[in-house]
Amino acid sequence: MLSAHYRDLIFYKTLADLRAEAARTYIGFLWWIIDPLIFMAIFYVVFGLLLKRSVPDFVPFLLIGLVSWRWFQNTITHSATSILGGRGLMQQVYVPKVIFPLVVILTDLVKFGLVLALLLIYLWVAGFGIGWTYLALPVLLLTQFVLIVGLTLVVAAFVPFVPDLKHLVEHSLQILFYFSGIFFSGSTIPEKYQIYFYLNPMANVIEAYRDILMYQKWPNWLALMLIAVLGLGISILAYRFVQHNDHLYPKLIKR
Repeated sequence: MLSAHYRDLIFYKTLADLRAEAARTYIGFLWWIIDPLIFMAIFYVVFGLLLKRSVPDFVPFLLIGLVSWRWFQNTITHSATSILGGRGLMQQVYVPKVIFPLVVILTDLVKFGLVLALLLIYLWVAGFGIGWTYLALPVLLLTQFVLIVGLTLVVAAFVPFVPDLKHLVEHSLQILFYFSGIFFSGSTIPEKYQIYFYLNPMANVIEAYRDILMYQKWPNWLALMLIAVLGLGISILAYRFVQHNDHLYPKLIKR
């Protein structure tokens, strides 16, 4: 485990990165909100207005899927070059290389928190009230967070060895985007194919968000437990892999 000194470093570097990113634009941190809003508006126009999806309450249905997906996709994508991007700090002082993807994880967590807050406000204004099922929301958020941590560490760990893997990850996420139930409900899939659809962890996560926030239903606890166990297992293995190869990453970056 990381010492208190390195945990403090992660915290302060996360704050520094957030401030630096906000300083690069005229509207600062507001861009963290405007960017996903534009992203969601585009898909609403295409799938909600032009293609006229017949899903009831399609706007909140779509927004919940997109918000939860963006957290997943952005963190993994941004982490791909996180260790490679830490070359400047590596050349000045020794730091455990796992710090770099962890900073990315926390940075994108802050951005997601802002967008999630806006989503919840929209849902309340739109008439989707708070029910007892909201007690399951922290569990769901933690489950998705553990899954994101695991996959983020895997991508960050291997890209320095095979830089082209970054492009494969981006294309894989783009394909997964259309097969995670963002634009449709899993119940609309023929029953014989549903088992394959729900092998996708994000399909279960997105459905759980909708159950809690829209339908006042408890999520599928078994599915969330399996996803959490999967994410935790991947996180531990990936963390150990990064630690084991800690001394190799500076050499790979200098090549």
